[in-house]
Amino acid sequence: MPVHNENIIIINCGSQFTQLIARRLREMKVHSVIVNWDISCVEVKKYSPAGIIISGGPDSVNDEDAITIDPEILNTGCPVLGICYGMQLLAKLSGGRVNSGHVHEYGITKILRTGDSELLKDIPESINVLMSHGDSVSELPGGFCATSRTAGGLTASIEDGGRKFYGLQFHPEVIHTEHGQEILRRFAFGICGCSGDWDLAGWVEGIIEDIRRTVGNGRVVCGLSGGVDSSVAAALVNRAIGDRLTCVFVNHGLMRLNEPEQVMRSYQDMGLNVIYADASEKFLRELEGVTDPEQKRKIIGRLFIEVFDEEAKKIDGAEWLLQGTIYPDVIESGNKKGAAVIKSHHNVGGLPEHMKMKLLEPLRDLFKDEVRRLGGIIGVPEAIVSRQPFPGPGLAVRCLGAITKGRLDVLRQADAIFTEELKRAGLYAGIWQSFCVLLPVRTVGVMGDSRTYSEAVVLRAVHSQDAMTAEWARIDYGVLDAVSKRICNEVRGVNRVVLDVTSKPPATIEWE
Repeated sequence: MPVHNENIIIINCGSQFTQLIARRLREMKVHSVIVNWDISCVEVKKYSPAGIIISGGPDSVNDEDAITIDPEILNTGCPVLGICYGMQLLAKLSGGRVNSGHVHEYGITKILRTGDSELLKDIPESINVLMSHGDSVSELPGGFCATSRTAGGLTASIEDGGRKFYGLQFHPEVIHTEHGQEILRRFAFGICGCSGDWDLAGWVEGIIEDIRRTVGNGRVVCGLSGGVDSSVAAALVNRAIGDRLTCVFVNHGLMRLNEPEQVMRSYQDMGLNVIYADASEKFLRELEGVTDPEQKRKIIGRLFIEVFDEEAKKIDGAEWLLQGTIYPDVIESGNKKGAAVIKSHHNVGGLPEHMKMKLLEPLRDLFKDEVRRLGGIIGVPEAIVSRQPFPGPGLAVRCLGAITKGRLDVLRQADAIFTEELKRAGLYAGIWQSFCVLLPVRTVGVMGDSRTYSEAVVLRAVHSQDAMTAEWARIDYGVLDAVSKRICNEVRGVNRVVLDVTSKPPATIEWE
């Protein structure tokens, strides 16, 4: 990854909000890089950071095995901002004292300014902020002063203007904190001196040159899924090395109606060299009679690797494996020591040992919305760029119970109708994810003068920003009525349509 002229390094100490800090900075067009807490000072310097942010975390800094950072990082001369756990760690490493467990603060809390502050300049004297901590700074290090306190008298923010060290006990990155974005903006622009020149269009040429340097004269192989991440990654590398990239598109027979053909046409239009491997019958044979969702996933994952590996072996000189790994994949998978696992991603965590290939992950530094914008910049077709998220196991996790070709066909037809009606109503583009689920449940119905005993289809549509949380979409009753009527009239084997009105949490977006 090329080093940018302006970088703010975010040291992740395990906070659920770390990704949100990076997103807030990107919204200001300030480039940010998330690194794990155990990064060395030498590695940090390679990024030529304009500033450093230490995130929150679930630990207590007083625990024997508490997460900490390389102390030399505080001697780089860069401005440092510690948030929540990061503030406590900054205070402790600078010679202060942190008390554990005496007073807990969770939720919205009012804080009051107690003096002049470079970081809180132009922020109102009293604001409401989000607190989430059990420890508190009880004794300030030399050179520091408290710049705000809570109504209960606890230190809410500290700073050492001479060394440009700043600490916030609250979370400025969440929307619940008043003026939080202004505080982060003050740190990035007023203190770190950033200019806000992060631009994807300008980033493209730099990353293309970086890919060329990294790969040299080598050959790259990529497993395409039809999704936005792998497609954009392939288009980017294709720009860099041309026909030395070979892509493999594995049709596992679990895609939506006409999707394999549509995806292949798109790849041809993009000028990609793609091997089409139709392994649908093999997947269906292995999945026959399997109803447990985890077993389905394992079978599909194993078979995908087998089919891909078989095709990759036919490509002479392939030594690099291209993956569409993006920032949320890395963060959620917690693939480094001390990181919490939110959900595992198949493209994070390395390769099967026997493949002996090197990883190429040019999108690892980007968020999903940035990947979509990048796709538009480099000419990836809109049909792919705007494609809704689709699970790796495909329809296998939407076809509950035993998987058969007949049941998959029923699900494909119902899903296509749902999509058509959402697009007709102008709703599709504004929904994060919308799809049908086929239940292994038969219900009695009546069609004409005949009794039916058929399966039920669930409509699922949600609004989300990052899939970590989601709200069910309030779709117009007229649209739902049209969908229900069409599915029952046109899809043989379905006589009942129901709507999933559960948000995440407590449910997940997918049913399996």
